[in-house]
Amino acid sequence: MAAVVAVTGLAPAGTANAATITTTTTSVYASDDTYTSSTRRTTAFGQADKLVVGRANGETRMSYLKFTVKALPAGATLAGAQLKLPLAAKPPASTLTLMRVPSTAWTEKTLTTARAPRAGATVGTVKLTSTTTGATFDLSKVVTRPGVYAFALKSSATTAVTRLRSVEYGTATTGGPQLRLTIRKTTLAPAPATPAPATPAAAQQCVVDTLLVPSCGVLWGAAAGGFTDTPRDIALQQWEQATGRTATIFHQYHKGDEKFPTKAEIAMTRDPAKPRALLLNWKIAYGTTWAKVAAGEKDARIDNWAAYIKATYPEKFFLALHHEPENDVNPAAGSGMTAKDYAAMYRHVIQRLRAAGVTNAINVVAYMGNEKWLAQSWWSDLYPGDDVVDWIGLDSYVSAEPGYYHHGDFADLLDREPTGGGTGFYDWATTAHPTKPIMVAEWGVYHRTTHTVDKSPAFRTVAPELAKRPAVKAIVYFDTERDDEGDRNISIASTPQALATFRDLAADPIFNVNLR
Repeated sequence: MAAVVAVTGLAPAGTANAATITTTTTSVYASDDTYTSSTRRTTAFGQADKLVVGRANGETRMSYLKFTVKALPAGATLAGAQLKLPLAAKPPASTLTLMRVPSTAWTEKTLTTARAPRAGATVGTVKLTSTTTGATFDLSKVVTRPGVYAFALKSSATTAVTRLRSVEYGTATTGGPQLRLTIRKTTLAPAPATPAPATPAAAQQCVVDTLLVPSCGVLWGAAAGGFTDTPRDIALQQWEQATGRTATIFHQYHKGDEKFPTKAEIAMTRDPAKPRALLLNWKIAYGTTWAKVAAGEKDARIDNWAAYIKATYPEKFFLALHHEPENDVNPAAGSGMTAKDYAAMYRHVIQRLRAAGVTNAINVVAYMGNEKWLAQSWWSDLYPGDDVVDWIGLDSYVSAEPGYYHHGDFADLLDREPTGGGTGFYDWATTAHPTKPIMVAEWGVYHRTTHTVDKSPAFRTVAPELAKRPAVKAIVYFDTERDDEGDRNISIASTPQALATFRDLAADPIFNVNLR
């Protein structure tokens, strides 16, 4: 469908790159739409030209919809989404309720009442009258990224049903349920050419050793698309396009008996034009405790994964076991989750992997570095030992909002001290473990989703602070428009100024490190 374009604004004068913002609207039609019947539990209605909801003559019907929002152009974000449902006949006076369906592993050809996925939280309601011709739901807070979205629709009517047009009523691109998307794109004008500063020849020849420690410079990485349905490889590629630099480190998260790296993750690291290394977080104790893993309860899990790695993935990769362990410590004796239990778990897993012949895993112990945890009497017990730790990691964030929790810059992120005072994280790591490189395995600048603030000032501090801290050999940004609680925006593109400043950071030659 043709898009409507409107220029909405320019970045203020004086920013590193002028940014033009345009908005377009486009339609995505349902890839699958069907309904279910309480009395015909094994019948699939995916080929019907109408969707039916409501109760009549003892039969209750619900409808199901699925949409695929494809990857966006570089610099583009979803700024709004509406679900439009055209009615096929006059409806009864009633209320339609739309619910999110977490599972997208179904098709209209096979979905029946007996096999229907569970409906989740309500995302909108619409009241119908006999003169209503269509129903519209605002999904701007639901459809926020590319990905697959599924919904269930029900009606409050108990003596009549509402009939809506399905995709089969017209065609897959001309009728039926549609998502009407508003897409905002930021286009950066080329920055004025400036003479490149003189740099030593060695700065253009930064390489990595057997533990992927760069001889100079800093490894650049990201985890993109957090807490969304967007496949992480696609999210990272979009992030790379927006920032102008390949993420040398591709950060992914796994747990329990999952087999990883996945095919998509492997493909990303084997792209000859864009060399990347994986940083894989593994919650090996998923479903049990650290103490039980250390005692051998999950040795089969460890051995199965070791066999998978040896058979499928010879490349070097970073492995973080149960990142941010401080948040899960239970200091009570016998809990199985004490700080010493974590250290024992870590040692057991690494030693067993090595004994099984997994020699390409580079081990990262990834702390939160929060001042509350740094002050705990058990904090030092978490460290598993220099012989099983290759890198020391830190997951830390700062706020762009003055006066808000953890407001600060990149230095504040690195130097947090224990509550009550003491040695900050960077100084602790370089003093207690001077031979270990430091990886900022997760970092970001956030503001509340209801309080947009320019993140540029914090982004401008990154390169100068890295120059002061030579032990930091890698930084990995965690990018998401909403965190796990839904109230913090950690996106680099929350304002045009922030994106322009972050692009300037990405272009810094300190990140010119060759993996191959």
